[in-house]
Amino acid sequence: MNTITFNPIGVIHSIFKQPEGTPIQPGAGQGVEGQVEVWPEYADGLQGLAGFSHIILLYHCHMAKPFTLKVTPFMDDQEHGLFATRAPSRPNSIGLSIVHLVAIDGVMLHIQDMDILDGTPLLDIKPYVPAFDQHQQVRIGWLEKRVGQLSKTKDDGRFVLD
Repeated sequence: MNTITFNPIGVIHSIFKQPEGTPIQPGAGQGVEGQVEVWPEYADGLQGLAGFSHIILLYHCHMAKPFTLKVTPFMDDQEHGLFATRAPSRPNSIGLSIVHLVAIDGVMLHIQDMDILDGTPLLDIKPYVPAFDQHQQVRIGWLEKRVGQLSKTKDDGRFVLD
């Protein structure tokens, strides 16, 4: 199997028009509001989603630059393998964000806590279920030494290293 084709089920609307200035992760986009527009032919798939406070959005990082297999992430000064990072430039530029679902109005989902660019093609929506999605004992690799140094800036809410 050499080719896999995905068809967007909608589009994500955001205040972020360019990668520069976009929060690095949803936690850095705390309070940032946006909308997820689901194409009408997928509207029936939204039934029951309003009962969830958070949803997982899977999307195509349509503005990602070409990937390299070694990167130096913003949280470190050391090079790491791409798959040990959350860099958006990947062989298959699929993004994943857990966002707060505020309301559903027809085919428009109103969300908060987002880190997604305007016009991003939506591939899928899944409900966030802590019992399924949270793990108690985890290792976070090279981030272990850095995550304690992470804080949000007051100006734009982006993560920075102290």
